[in-house]
Amino acid sequence: MPPDHPTYTLRRVWLSAEEEKCYYAGFSNEGLWPLCHIAHTRPVFRPEDWFHYQQVNRRFADTVLEEMEGTKSPMLLVQDYHFALLPRMVKEARPDARVAIFWHIPWPNAEVFGICPWQRELVDGLLGADLIGFHIQSHCNNFLETVDRAVEALTEWDRFAVNRQGHVTRVRPYPISVAFPEIAAQTEPRRSSGAERAALCEELGVEATLLGVGVDRVDYTKGILERFRGIERFMELNPSYQRRFAFVQIGAPSRTHIDRYKNFLEEVSAEAERINTRFQAGRWKPIVLVKRHHSHQEIERFYRAASVCLVTSLHDGMNLVAKEFVASREDDRGVLILSTFAGAAFELHDALLVNPYDIQQVAGAIHRALDMSEEEQSARMRRLRSEVRENNIYRWAANLLSDLTEIRIDTPERVDAL
Repeated sequence: MPPDHPTYTLRRVWLSAEEEKCYYAGFSNEGLWPLCHIAHTRPVFRPEDWFHYQQVNRRFADTVLEEMEGTKSPMLLVQDYHFALLPRMVKEARPDARVAIFWHIPWPNAEVFGICPWQRELVDGLLGADLIGFHIQSHCNNFLETVDRAVEALTEWDRFAVNRQGHVTRVRPYPISVAFPEIAAQTEPRRSSGAERAALCEELGVEATLLGVGVDRVDYTKGILERFRGIERFMELNPSYQRRFAFVQIGAPSRTHIDRYKNFLEEVSAEAERINTRFQAGRWKPIVLVKRHHSHQEIERFYRAASVCLVTSLHDGMNLVAKEFVASREDDRGVLILSTFAGAAFELHDALLVNPYDIQQVAGAIHRALDMSEEEQSARMRRLRSEVRENNIYRWAANLLSDLTEIRIDTPERVDAL
């Protein structure tokens, strides 16, 4: 892969319809996803989903072990909450392997995670890894507290490690990021922010002199309804921005075979329609909801045209939209409004930070962003871009893999000799 310029090998593990329903939609996305995000959607745990989660983890583990055959001291990087059991399965068969897992979503506090009927098995599976990565330190803290409650192990808080049955697992934060574009690599001239805004408004059939943008999967954790209500409050308090400011919500439908997601998509559409009915005038409306998937190139146009980007997650491991917006603004303009409940808030201090549940605060941040001087915008954006440029996706991968390679592996034979 990719077919036109092969640079790596991809091996697929095919799932049956029942496995997809129970393992992926069921345990992973109706169970672990709402459990870890604490976004007031009740997690659902079914014994049949758990059965398939175990079975699929075993199939992936067996496939990985096949790939490892004949390789001395292999390294494995496991990605995300779909494979919590896999590190233990691999490590038991190949104790000489270096195994890391990166958990891309938040880890809640121990009391919340204790809701899961199989928390002990999940924690034990993860502790098969030599290294567990989370986005931010508080997720590491929550995981260690969960370990203390769920299993018999020695938690070494001074070095953020867990010793379980003689095997040590390190727990570290690795804030994920994006690839920062180099201007020299761009071959086509870019439109100015104003010209891009005018072109997009024409394509969308809306009149506006100022644009805001939000880019999300239509997921209940992303704070889209709260964002819309913040825009509504902003319009109430600042009528002079009516007919001038329009907010484009790019909403990619997601997991619509799950009732909670299907219903939420309908809620988002209804709320946008309600607010537009209240304020709409001629070719202007406050919210333009675009319900389809977009390529990165399409989304970049909106980033470059927007005066403000709203990221109002109710809970997020990181949220790369915030960093993508910053990386796209080579003109050092635009303002990022960012939820304090997104992991990115711990790095992007020059964003306007908000509590998305506080509609008045969101409205105030929008007003401050649109009223911000060019000088302050540029100063803030330069600092934001410096942070994202320095701590990009390559730095994330290098730090994680470098820490993994430095871990000393004591195989059983070596332990016995000692």
